[in-house]
Amino acid sequence: MSSDEHTAAPSAAAPRRSDGADLGAWRGVWVNVELERGRVHPVSWELLGEGRKLADHLGVSLSGVVLGPDDAATSQACAEAFRHGADHVHVVRDPVLAHYRTDPYTRALTELVERNKPEILLLGATTLGRDLAGAVATTLGTGLTADCTELRIDDETRSLAATRPTFGGTLLCTIHTLEYRPQMATVRPRVMAMPKRDAQRTGTLVEERVALAEDDVVTKILSYIPDADADKAQLAYADVVVAGGRGLGKPENFRLVRELAELLGGEYGGSRPVAQAGWVSADRQIGQTGKTIRPKLYIAAGISGAIQHRVGVEGSDVIIAINSDPKAPIMDFATYAVVGDALQILPALTEALRERIVRRVAA
Repeated sequence: MSSDEHTAAPSAAAPRRSDGADLGAWRGVWVNVELERGRVHPVSWELLGEGRKLADHLGVSLSGVVLGPDDAATSQACAEAFRHGADHVHVVRDPVLAHYRTDPYTRALTELVERNKPEILLLGATTLGRDLAGAVATTLGTGLTADCTELRIDDETRSLAATRPTFGGTLLCTIHTLEYRPQMATVRPRVMAMPKRDAQRTGTLVEERVALAEDDVVTKILSYIPDADADKAQLAYADVVVAGGRGLGKPENFRLVRELAELLGGEYGGSRPVAQAGWVSADRQIGQTGKTIRPKLYIAAGISGAIQHRVGVEGSDVIIAINSDPKAPIMDFATYAVVGDALQILPALTEALRERIVRRVAA
């Protein structure tokens, strides 16, 4: 692993084609590697996998960006970025970056972008990523497409075609940033597939320097409550998910969904209408405005499958849809479509699985 070193340059507004700027000078695909308290969010590796496809299509390099303190976790994040597809890793090591705060992270990433001129910058649509992406795009004065479900390169314009749902998830729109650089986009966890990790892969490490001072940062960290301590659903990374919709009739019937999910060792969730009606908590809502999931098995009972729900589940390996309406949209993209009353099918399925488990244990 080789190493280079760059020094800081002042940031400025993003170049605009109509101002005579040479947008061709901006090359390469960058992915922000989200490092927080020594752990990298998995969406960073998912984006490196997607960034690899974009970079290969453009014939340019793929780079990861790591911001953090000068410790073993930062070094490990750099090494893992190579193993997940990065050709280069730009790293800023500074004690001011030990905890995420908008101002120093925005300054560091903005300066790196101005200095190195990547044409595309991708960030995870996490709580941290959304905050940082908005701040960086505003500082640079460039375009940002949020919560994308698909990223591709338009060959005619060499621009990033970023697709996302709009109008409450009823339509899909594709957005191009033609006049400004970098082209920025955020993608939610589990929307893109996890790339295969290559333990032998390495690349060029670029040690970057940015002038940061703790006295210049107004925000101070008083305490930290990690998500792992919160009693919330972990739908995004569950292997099995069972979900229900308004087709279940009333909230009392949602116990059928919970019972099947528990038996399968999975998580349960609901569509947007049932979450809005209070049948399930907001952290269990599945779809574009809720959680995006990629389980090995997804069972949807009484869910019509409107586009805002589809974009949140279509990455599932197997989708089993149970619906009394054979023309429901979900029946078109489900792996297996079961036409019938979910109130009868769910308990029958649960009982059949329970009996099979008992027989297997007895054997």
